[in-house]
Amino acid sequence: MGEFELIQRCFAEAGRKRTDVAIGIGDDGAVVQVRDGCDLVITTDSMVEGIHFFPDVDPRSLGHKLVAVNVSDLAAMGAEPCWLSLALTLPKVDEDWLLAFAEGLSETADYYNCQLIGGDTTRGPLSLTMIAKGLVPKGKAITRAGAQNGDYLYVTGTLGDAALGLQLVQNKVEISKKHRAHILQRFHYPTARVALGQALRNIASSAMDVSDGLAGDLPHILRRSKVGAVVDVSKLPMSQALKDSCSAEQALQYALSGGEDYELLFTVPENRRGSLEVLLSPYGVPVTCIGRITGAVGKLEFKQGELPFVYQHQGFEHF
Repeated sequence: MGEFELIQRCFAEAGRKRTDVAIGIGDDGAVVQVRDGCDLVITTDSMVEGIHFFPDVDPRSLGHKLVAVNVSDLAAMGAEPCWLSLALTLPKVDEDWLLAFAEGLSETADYYNCQLIGGDTTRGPLSLTMIAKGLVPKGKAITRAGAQNGDYLYVTGTLGDAALGLQLVQNKVEISKKHRAHILQRFHYPTARVALGQALRNIASSAMDVSDGLAGDLPHILRRSKVGAVVDVSKLPMSQALKDSCSAEQALQYALSGGEDYELLFTVPENRRGSLEVLLSPYGVPVTCIGRITGAVGKLEFKQGELPFVYQHQGFEHF
C-alpha cells in the first residue's frame, strides 16, 4: 500500500464531516472557515512507541487515545474541538494495524465532532503526532495563568485509575475480575471532559488537564499564576475499583502522581462557587474540591485532614 492509497483508504473519511471544512485531505493544505467572534486554540501531542505505548497495544485503542489526549488539552481551555491533523511515522505498512488504528481514531473524532483534515506519513520508528484545533469565544479561553490567592482548587472525575491500569497491563499487579474492565477502560480509552471545559469558561479562573499526575501538573498553574496551593490528600477523588485493588497508601500515590487521568484541574473564585454546582450538575461528572490557592508563590503544600503530609513523588517527566 503506497502513501496516497494508505491515506485514501484509512484516513480520508476520518471523523465527522464538518460544514466549516472547505478543503480537507487530498490537497497541499486544508482550508477551514473560522467563525467570527472566536479565537483559534491549537495543541500538539506526540506518542512514541516504547515511551507512550507498548508495541503490542491494541491499535484501535491507540487511535482513540491519540484523539482523546489532544482534545483533552482543548477541553482544558474551554474550546470546542473542530479539526485534527495527523503525522504518522511507520516502520512498515501493516494494513490490518492501520485499519484498526484508523477505526479508533475516526470513531473518537466523530464522537467529539472533529474532522481529520490533513497530515503526513513517512517511514521510521513508530510515532504518532496529532495537532488539534478548536474554537473558543474571543477572550474566553481558560489558561493556567489566572488563579488568585483564595481560589478553590477542583478536579473532575477520579484520579489514579489509569496508573493502576498501566501496572495491570505490565503484569505488575493483580486485579479482581469485578474491577478489571473499569481499570483497563480508564487506561486505554480516556475521556476528554469537553462539555465541562466549555461550561467552565465563565467560572474557572485557571485550568489544565491532568496528564502527568496531579503532583506534577499543579505546579504548572502555580508558576504561571504566581501563586501557591494547599492540597488535602484526604479529599482526592478515587474510584471504588482503585480503593479495592490496592492499599490506601498505594492508591494515594497513584492518585497524586500516576498520570494519564485526563481529568480537568481548575480553580474557582469564592464568589463563583455557587454557580459551579448549578452549571455542572447536568453533566453527570463528579467535581471535587481538593484544596485552595495561597499567596505563597510556587509553594505546593500537602496535608491530610489537619495534619501535614510529606510527599516526595512527582509526576511523569518527559526528559
